[in-house]
Amino acid sequence: VQLQASGGGLVQAGDSLRLSCAASGRAFSSSAMAWFRQAPGKAREFVSGIDWSGKNTYYPDSMKGRFAVSRDNAKNTVYLQIDSLKPEDAATYFCASATAGRMVGSATAGSIYTYAYWGQGTQVTVSS
Repeated sequence: VQLQASGGGLVQAGDSLRLSCAASGRAFSSSAMAWFRQAPGKAREFVSGIDWSGKNTYYPDSMKGRFAVSRDNAKNTVYLQIDSLKPEDAATYFCASATAGRMVGSATAGSIYTYAYWGQGTQVTVSS
């Protein structure tokens, strides 16, 4: 499985951004996906997760409201919509995939150990 994240860039505070993550392989439609982010000098942080069907999504409390994850299984792509960007949202955003068929729920969606495959990340810079 190869994951290619895109859509990052330099934006102004208050702008919106949609990140995309394109996955290779047939297993995408059977795999839970997630977005994490990492700022320089900080640990990787869970942003959102979505089950294989797209019907169940997961967010830590700190990400509820401005972040929205979605997926299009026909396009092998998962998205992250970020609204009202803040300077503290600046980070490299990574998409990740669990192995096909692995059940992911609210207790496991936020753990980096849930995901077997990681993309290279796309950088988001927010100017104030």
